[in-house]
Amino acid sequence: MPHANDTATRCSRRTGKRSRAQRWYDAVSELRALQREYDAWLQALPSGLQESATAEALQAICDLELDDLETIEPPRGFGRD
Repeated sequence: MPHANDTATRCSRRTGKRSRAQRWYDAVSELRALQREYDAWLQALPSGLQESATAEALQAICDLELDDLETIEPPRGFGRD
């Protein structure tokens, strides 16, 4: 059975030496890239799918306002960042 510390160890290995702030900026950048991909998918949908649940979900993702996320300056943490 896995221990609670196993999750923390796996997470810290994945994030490497990047600070939390850098991980934030990377995550926002990834969200922007994904949003562009979903927009391209939405634009390429055949006309028969323009009113589908898929189109609605894609539109909801495209409508997300990510500008606010880019303006946030994450706090620095006690010498760890």
